[in-house]
Amino acid sequence: MSTMRLAAAAAVVGSAIVLSGCGPSPWALQSPSPSATPVVSSPPVVVAPPVENDLSSGSTQRDLKAGAVSVAVNYWSDLRMDRWTANAVKPVSLSLLTTITPNDGQKVYLQKATMLAVPANAEETFPALDPQVDAASVKNGYLVLKPYSYSQTFNVGQVPEGATYVTLQFTYDFLVQTKPKADEYAKQTATDTVTVAIAQQAASG
Repeated sequence: MSTMRLAAAAAVVGSAIVLSGCGPSPWALQSPSPSATPVVSSPPVVVAPPVENDLSSGSTQRDLKAGAVSVAVNYWSDLRMDRWTANAVKPVSLSLLTTITPNDGQKVYLQKATMLAVPANAEETFPALDPQVDAASVKNGYLVLKPYSYSQTFNVGQVPEGATYVTLQFTYDFLVQTKPKADEYAKQTATDTVTVAIAQQAASG
C-alpha cells in the first residue's frame, strides 16, 4: 500500500512540473497597458480684430449738441474705401445743418470747422497730420440754421505705411445770437470723431 501512494504522489508532482513548463503564467498573458502618447499643444492663433471703419457703407451721419444748438452732420468720401491707401490723398466731405431750441428767431453761425487726422494701428499712434481749418471769411460766420447748410471737403494726406486706420477729429465753433436781431452772441462748440480704415496694399514680391 505504501508503494502505491508514493507512486501516485510522484505522478502528481510530475504533472505539476509539466504544467509549469507549458508557457507563461496567466497574469503574464495580460495585454500591456499602452504607453501614454504625449500631446503637443500648438500655440494659440492670434487673429487681429477687424479695423473699425465709419465710412464702410459709404457715409455716416452724426447728431451732435452744442448748448441749445442741435447739429446734424453727414460725412462721406468720393474715394472708394479700397483706395484709401497710406500714400493716397483721401478726401472727406461733410454737410452740416443746425436747429435751435427754443427757436425764438435767433440765428446760428459757423465760425470755424477744423479737422485733425491722427493715424494709428493696434500697437501705436503716430503723430497727427497738420490740422485743416476752414475759418469763415464773413462777419460772424456762415449761417447754418436750417434750411441753410454748410458743406466742405477736407483731405487726409499721406500717413505712415504702418497705419491701419486714421481717426478724424472734427471741431465746430458756432456763434449763436442771444436773441433775435441782437448784436450779442454766445459761442458754442461741438466735437466729433470719425474713424476710417487704411487699405493695406499687397507686398510686392
